[in-house]
Amino acid sequence: MKTAIIFDCEFLCLEGSQRRFWCAAHDPDPVIAQIGAVRLGLDGDFPLLGTHKAYIRPIDRFGRRYELDPFFTRLTGITEENIETEGVALGDALAGVDRFSDGARFWSWGKDELNMMAVSCYVAGIQPSIPATRFDNAVKLLIAAGMPIEDLARTPSNKLADYYGVEHPPLRGHDALDDALSVTYTLQHLMKTGKLRPEAFDRL
Repeated sequence: MKTAIIFDCEFLCLEGSQRRFWCAAHDPDPVIAQIGAVRLGLDGDFPLLGTHKAYIRPIDRFGRRYELDPFFTRLTGITEENIETEGVALGDALAGVDRFSDGARFWSWGKDELNMMAVSCYVAGIQPSIPATRFDNAVKLLIAAGMPIEDLARTPSNKLADYYGVEHPPLRGHDALDDALSVTYTLQHLMKTGKLRPEAFDRL
């Protein structure tokens, strides 16, 4: 079955980091601490075929482990215990999500791959293992399905399924897997209702 991978990342921040574009002297580098991904079937009834979640030990430019700011933990639910007990090195996390993808294209709400690959790999001093050509922006799919541009601009990934009134299990905003699921449920709904053609995943 033809598939697409919908993914999301959570990357380090302090309160106000996004507003400052991570440029304040005390802001951490926006390296990832969590990856979530969903495999979505593009045939039949467009099933969800699997999920993947990984915690990453976030390191600074000198190889030292970043401590999580309390704001980041409140925002994402990611704790020091999660990182200590489940966290893996960035290279291992990227290899894991690549295996999960089985060669399918990755889609995120925006360009999360820039933090996942470009920023995080640069800071860690490792070669990006998944080329940029494997990634695309799921916003294009919503444009193809007719979502108004002004609504796209004000709808984060964790609110997307609710925007379309899609029934789904409870999701926690700013959890990488749950945010990826919110986008996935939306794309599944749009394909089931005929507003989005599966071919859009090929031609955009």
